[in-house]
Amino acid sequence: MSKRLHSRTVLGTVAIAAATICGSASALDSNGYFRAGPGATKKNAARACYGLNGPGLKYRLGNECDFYGEFFLSEKFDLEGVETKVQFTPNLWNGGTDSNDAKLGLAEMFVEGKGFDIAPDASFWIGKRYYARADVHIVDTFFTQQDGVGAGVKGIAMGPGKLAVAYFRDDDGDDDTAGDQPGNRLSAEFYDVAANPGGKLRFVGTLTDGTYTGGKNGVALTAQHTQDNLFGLGGNNNLWLQYAQGSANLNTGFGNLGAGSGTKGWRVVEALSWQVGRFGGQAMALWQQDRDDDGNKSNSISVGGRASYAFTKHFKLVSELGYSQKKPDGGETQKLTKFTLAPTLSTGSGFWSRPELRLYVTTAKWNAAANAAAGENGLTGIGDGRTRGTSYGAQVEIWW
Repeated sequence: MSKRLHSRTVLGTVAIAAATICGSASALDSNGYFRAGPGATKKNAARACYGLNGPGLKYRLGNECDFYGEFFLSEKFDLEGVETKVQFTPNLWNGGTDSNDAKLGLAEMFVEGKGFDIAPDASFWIGKRYYARADVHIVDTFFTQQDGVGAGVKGIAMGPGKLAVAYFRDDDGDDDTAGDQPGNRLSAEFYDVAANPGGKLRFVGTLTDGTYTGGKNGVALTAQHTQDNLFGLGGNNNLWLQYAQGSANLNTGFGNLGAGSGTKGWRVVEALSWQVGRFGGQAMALWQQDRDDDGNKSNSISVGGRASYAFTKHFKLVSELGYSQKKPDGGETQKLTKFTLAPTLSTGSGFWSRPELRLYVTTAKWNAAANAAAGENGLTGIGDGRTRGTSYGAQVEIWW
């Protein structure tokens, strides 16, 4: 089947499913996200984006070369006293500007129910879903993320907080880090724990198991503190402390299912957002260390931020500056600095107001070690041995 015919088939399936849900109940809830737009770098070259390999090492404003969208379709209804939710989420991605060869996927398809008489306040679910996500927007990184096919229960009252437990199974290797082998993952999350005025704690733990000859076990632990309106700045502050060993990922999902107990990772992330009058933004600092089974280690650092200032209700100037570095044992330190300036139209003056329609200019500088680690057409830039690059273009970003 051709890619284009396959795309039409999937789109048709999505449309039929949406129509079926709409027709069987009172209303369809819809929300989603997408980004798209043209861009260029230099003559005889495709648009370039600039970053290092690794979570949190690529600042995204004016620095996204892909075309991406996800569309959440859900319906809620009451069946015999049980609040039932059906969710269906198709998504679309292409690494370049054109959408003709975009890959269509199914990010979510699950059913969730609340009000069962055995535990009226808990929510039970089965299917494929986004799960346990917490991110820093300016680097487009989820520092906890357990998406997949599974089953679980959320909202179990337990002392000062709530408990969620879930089981996930990976059989076909569609997780890039899990590889082509099957595995199990058991997750527990203790959340909404009041820690101080305006502050809450969240704890996430994961056990993984590669269920094949040579598969390994793993464990991941995360503690997250969220503080609302830190220093009276109108936003919030998130601090993550994370550890992983073996076949578990630092983000508490699947890691390399063949990794032994010598594979370990540690990470600290601090992310602050603010909105003071017309001035808003988000900033992040990250430190991460990874070790493999042979004892080789790599240290990563990332520091950066995005700021917006609204001159009018609908026009703001947005800028972003980020510095990333990565130092592997026995290798040179990879370094990259990126800066973007983007005059922006928006429906509101706030930092989080969307949609945003942007014009942007992005410039970056990196070193030879970053080029060598990325390969001929890697993340650092334009793939011809240069250590500087400038890109420009237009982009729309929206969520609703």
